[in-house]
Amino acid sequence: MSLPDFFIIGAPKAGTTALHVALAPHPQLFLSPVKEPKFFLTDGPPRTRAGPGVEHSNSTYIWRREEYEQLFAGASPGTLRGESTTLYLSDMEAHRRLHDLVPSARLIAVLRDPVDRAHSNWTHNRSVGLERERDFLAACALEEERHRLGWSPMWSYLRLGRYGEQIENLLRYFPTDQLLLLRYSDLCDEPQRSVERVCEFLGVDRGLVRSLPAANVTADVSDSALNEMLRRLMRSGSSLAYKLPGRTPDAIGRFIGTPTLRLLHRKQKTRRIVTREVRRALIPEFARDVALLEGLTGLSFGDWLDPDGQSARLRSSGPVRVGATFDSIDRPVAEKLSS
Repeated sequence: MSLPDFFIIGAPKAGTTALHVALAPHPQLFLSPVKEPKFFLTDGPPRTRAGPGVEHSNSTYIWRREEYEQLFAGASPGTLRGESTTLYLSDMEAHRRLHDLVPSARLIAVLRDPVDRAHSNWTHNRSVGLERERDFLAACALEEERHRLGWSPMWSYLRLGRYGEQIENLLRYFPTDQLLLLRYSDLCDEPQRSVERVCEFLGVDRGLVRSLPAANVTADVSDSALNEMLRRLMRSGSSLAYKLPGRTPDAIGRFIGTPTLRLLHRKQKTRRIVTREVRRALIPEFARDVALLEGLTGLSFGDWLDPDGQSARLRSSGPVRVGATFDSIDRPVAEKLSS
């Protein structure tokens, strides 16, 4: 069977794309050419039934077993096969499916400050024109209603950051020695050391990954009247494109998405930083879950409950860029992830 040996399981907006791309050249690893195949999220065709971009989202699932295994057919004998789907961490049924098919799998999760993660998630949805709410807290307040209506999990800004309950369920299926937890802040501050930890966890040679590339950086665009019109076009056009005769999975890109996004991103702006007021409003949403996570892992995540938190560091350090070329494990580069 051409099934993976390891999985990067999340969290969304926590640097998993950069980690996937960084590991791909390692001669002892084979990363699927498609990131986010989502195979273990369903027992059949995808079930997302509502929300902007639902047709495009459903088209990206590789849910047929033979198509999924074909992703790993190019792996050389003896290499470890892996894939990255960030929603595996938050999907409780995916934990069961993973264990049923690959009980010996090694799992890698990158955990990001849940408030900053949620804000980056919202910024991404705004940047691609699908999120209509200009106010981040207002979008968070809509979460339960959207969930009830069957919107994609990527609209669950708060739910996706409740790592304690996710890890608690995951450990019902997998022993702790098959799970590696990385902090997003460590991936930012010590990229080489973090990648070396992954290699050690997987049992492959260290020192062969030379960079953490720029990948999946969320752009920020203005709330001008023109951009709001373009966002409305993206939301309505995403459904229209998939109703065209002879459509293909990339129809939205060919007919609407690419030119509209090019216009939407014609003038990017410095990404907004989460304010202290926003953090104070949302920290109570995560306090109990953070305590659960600390109890499960024996690690401290108290900085996530700080009203300043990661956002304060970004305010003091200014804009940063994704991408790091490693010099040595004792001298990690200073560049940091910002996606």
